[in-house]
Amino acid sequence: MGWDGTSTSAPPREWVKKERHDVLKVLQLIPTLDRSGAEKQMVMLATGLPRDRFEVEVGVLTRSGPFEADLRAAGIPLTVFSKRFKLDPFVLWKLTRWLCEKRFDVVHTWIFAANAYGRVAARRAKVPVVITSEMAVDLWKSPRDLRVDRRLARWTDKVVGNSHAVVDFYRRAGIPADKLAMIYSGIGEPPVPAAEVDRAGVRLSLRLPPDAPLVVFAGRLAAQKRVDDLIHAMDLLLHLLPRAHTVILGDGPLRERLQEMVRNLQHENAIHFLGHREDVPRLLAAADVLALPSSYEGLPNIVMEAMALGVPVAATAAPGTTELIEHERSGLLVPLGRRPELAQAIRRLLTDRDLAQRLIDEARTRVQTRFRLDAMIHAYADLYESVISTKTRAIP
Repeated sequence: MGWDGTSTSAPPREWVKKERHDVLKVLQLIPTLDRSGAEKQMVMLATGLPRDRFEVEVGVLTRSGPFEADLRAAGIPLTVFSKRFKLDPFVLWKLTRWLCEKRFDVVHTWIFAANAYGRVAARRAKVPVVITSEMAVDLWKSPRDLRVDRRLARWTDKVVGNSHAVVDFYRRAGIPADKLAMIYSGIGEPPVPAAEVDRAGVRLSLRLPPDAPLVVFAGRLAAQKRVDDLIHAMDLLLHLLPRAHTVILGDGPLRERLQEMVRNLQHENAIHFLGHREDVPRLLAAADVLALPSSYEGLPNIVMEAMALGVPVAATAAPGTTELIEHERSGLLVPLGRRPELAQAIRRLLTDRDLAQRLIDEARTRVQTRFRLDAMIHAYADLYESVISTKTRAIP
């Protein structure tokens, strides 16, 4: 018996035999449809999988969000389960019953809550293939969380990391090597061509001088992102470049504390909190520098987007980020927590345009050749079919 009281025997033969059908029924299950990295990758995968090979639906464990519009526009069926509590037995029962009715060939879960609920429900519903995506070097996880991951890995065909750093983290955490796979996150063409963005107009819309040097941060305002390091780095930099401005895009639990920090430093006129925005690509394309001072990542979408848009990056040498940025070639990397060095890296990119352009050119080539969206979609499609094929051949 499994830890939730279900049988751990193999799924019935008739369920696995249906994998021989030409079109596979695939569920993508994720906690929310907020505008975050994992959600964006899931939506791009769900809408990009070939329709002649896959019939895709999306399940949302807790709540919908802005990405619902993308799924609706692509004709992807969407079901929201409205989980209300950290442990919600009713939602687990509802999800299990729904999976039994839908008879998916593949359930693909994304990040911790959906990975937990989805794998338990898929096991109870005897779904033939279960794939799990891990999208960061999850240093926040407690020993108890990692024990759950190890236990649920027994019911998982593949645990996919979106970078070598993520795969290495979960291997060290005790996930068997034969369960692990690596598929880089992907990025398509920028939704807003950088050449078409009115840089001065963007600044004026933010009530900034039209020629102000502009640094952008985009991400969740949480401890992982270390936005306080960026604020202190800009405090140092503003003594040398008093005309510079910093725009902080996103929201999170630390917003009030970070705003108080800016007030204490008396930089309210230079460091601006804009919250969630629907026009992040346009704002990013108008920036002179993207700054990302995170302590850990997976494969940060915002860095890939900056690289594609031609915006130079100053970032910490965090796990995951280092697979995108090669120091002095496709961006500038600084040690974690070194605020003076972060300030120096940003200053170099703002003042040395030859350096910035060289990094931009290399970064654009790198992201176009190594992190293409179509490559990510094809890799997942091949993974689904290869696992199905392997299980089918195992049936006598």
